[in-house]
Amino acid sequence: MATDQATKTKIDEISPAEAKSEIDAGGVALVDTREPHEYEEAHIEGGRLVPPALLRDEIASVVPDLSQRVILYCRSGNRSGKAAQEMSELGYENVANVDGGILEWQEQGLPVVTAAGLTPEQRMRYSRHTLIPEVGVDGQIKLLNAKVLLIGAGGLGSPAALYLAAAGVGTLGIVDDDLVDESNLQRQVIHNTERVGTPKTESARKTIEALNPDVKVVEYRTRLDASNIIEIIKDYDVLVDGADNFPTRYLLNDASVRLRKPVVSASILTFDGQVSTFIPYVGPCYRCLYPTPPPAELAPSCSENGVLGVMAGIMGLLQANEVTKLVIGIGEPLVGRLLLFEALSTSFTELKVRRDPDCPICSRDPESITDEEMGVFPDYEAFCAAAG
Repeated sequence: MATDQATKTKIDEISPAEAKSEIDAGGVALVDTREPHEYEEAHIEGGRLVPPALLRDEIASVVPDLSQRVILYCRSGNRSGKAAQEMSELGYENVANVDGGILEWQEQGLPVVTAAGLTPEQRMRYSRHTLIPEVGVDGQIKLLNAKVLLIGAGGLGSPAALYLAAAGVGTLGIVDDDLVDESNLQRQVIHNTERVGTPKTESARKTIEALNPDVKVVEYRTRLDASNIIEIIKDYDVLVDGADNFPTRYLLNDASVRLRKPVVSASILTFDGQVSTFIPYVGPCYRCLYPTPPPAELAPSCSENGVLGVMAGIMGLLQANEVTKLVIGIGEPLVGRLLLFEALSTSFTELKVRRDPDCPICSRDPESITDEEMGVFPDYEAFCAAAG
């Protein structure tokens, strides 16, 4: 910081209002010294983009006259201050830096050219996203246009929903037929004490709406079954599996394969968690990983064995991370990879999972399945009861 301040004291610092007056009067070369993704988000009209790393190579083509008045700006004034010093060393005689950069310019209510598709409020809310080159404005717009369905508003669904809402996912559907119980509050952070006894979908909706008005919440106060699953999931881009039972997990898997919907699945128990992403016909499905449910005595529920509260947060946020990558189209999702987490040792283990060529579901061509077949599912309740 001391170096930045020392650099800035050697150059002509002008206020945004002074810069605006000079620009309006004409005869000024206005140069934006930020990165392309920042320029795309918002810039001062007439500003020419010259990123810091390219200044020495490109500034002569932008400002060929060493005596011309040049006004530089960046986000907060530091990078443009250094650029002004660099231009002075190159022989430019009349260089000024906008004190406070474009942030101060906007704070004073001066006009900027903004990216299409985002309102001024959205540009501010999601500014830390749009500053990331891999996300940018385009990525944020993808999030705002996305539809994500969460199966369960419990331990996993709560943190996933909160961070997906904060990220600006435009539509969040929530499937849950349960009521908020006092025992939920140790890990289901989207609910609170005042909401005990209310439907979980309603409680989640109220929390999300208070967090981000950009998000539309669709409530499904029901339990997924063979009669409703196709209709519920068909319009969503990504499905988040936070189910607490094997019947729902297998049902969701089979329906998602039929409709080619990606599923981000996680589970937790005591100090252990696991997460993976299933994209039909790209990687394995849930049945490839678990051809049949384990016996009941080998898969107790959280209500029977308990779960460390933070496990829900850790694994639910890993699910939100996977969803974000899928929606924006960045990074490497956990396709064909099962990520295990153990809390007591704070250790991660990754296992490779391959498609089963004999899988009864994903080895089939979904286009060959008739509409009548798509609505027919086995009786999973009876199937799992028999397996136990």
